[in-house]
Amino acid sequence: MAKIYESITELVGRTPLLEIKNYEKKHGLQAKILVKLEYYNPNQSVKDRIALAMIENAEKKGLLKPGYTIVETTSGNTGIGLAAIAATKGYRFRVYIQDQVSQERYQVIHAFGGETIKLSEEPAIAKVLEETGGDFVAAIKALREEVLSKEKDIFFVDQVSNPANPAIHEATTGPEIWEDTEGKVDIFVANVGTGGTVSGTGRYLKSKNPGIQIIAIQPGENSLPSEENPEPEEITGVHPFEGIPVERVPQTMDLQIYDEKFEVETIEAYRAAREVAKTDGILIGTSSGAAIHAATQLAKRPENEGKTIVAVLPDTGLRYLSTNLFNEEFLV
Repeated sequence: MAKIYESITELVGRTPLLEIKNYEKKHGLQAKILVKLEYYNPNQSVKDRIALAMIENAEKKGLLKPGYTIVETTSGNTGIGLAAIAATKGYRFRVYIQDQVSQERYQVIHAFGGETIKLSEEPAIAKVLEETGGDFVAAIKALREEVLSKEKDIFFVDQVSNPANPAIHEATTGPEIWEDTEGKVDIFVANVGTGGTVSGTGRYLKSKNPGIQIIAIQPGENSLPSEENPEPEEITGVHPFEGIPVERVPQTMDLQIYDEKFEVETIEAYRAAREVAKTDGILIGTSSGAAIHAATQLAKRPENEGKTIVAVLPDTGLRYLSTNLFNEEFLV
């Protein structure tokens, strides 16, 4: 029987799990590493899940109506997902985006008809970020109070506090992993961006088996801004959640869900992403490289021999071709 889809909204989720066998063999690993390829979503990232969920949840609640403009602040992939869903549903879309994201992300959002504004170009936000040393929570508050409050017919998505974010991972990502492994998963690894993926997926997996270990990845010390190194090469899409004021932790991050935090440096993420492209033919982004690096180190632990590790790979490497990710002369 023919199966013809009528909207990209029907294509979100049900991404495959792949055992990276060549990579395992090369490293002599005695544990399985299964990677969830989120670039199989229609706009090549895990953020398609939350983009669709947050928009449809707002529609059901009457917060988003025809003729409205959807607005968000994002480092890239959420903006791309929102721009695409907004296009197919007939909404305008505007995103306030971090200055340092790859050029591909700007271009893709524009291709979907979205408007991009750099955070440094919006005076109210730029001022707060400078005064607070980069407090993104304070910047969002300034955007709400000083910019969006003066406009009509606006829906501000606010992924860092939107409960639909972790909820969609609890409803889809977690069950998909459980079903595809037939419940045979011992360790789950995910990056912390907004915290939605690790929190929602972790919550579901823990409900099925409390013994499953949840590993939350955050950037290593050398991949964070400091007085000595104010603009390091950061692990795109991965943010710290420990060692920072609690008010800066996204509300979508459940600090009780993880069993271990795992720090990854940019150089380690780059190396893993480059290597798995050559061993198993998957082209992934920096945060995905961080997930593979963390999973590798966990697989090497003697106590994890014979176990199954599932790592979420958030997006495609095609979004990073203008960066140093695949520049073999950089950080080798």
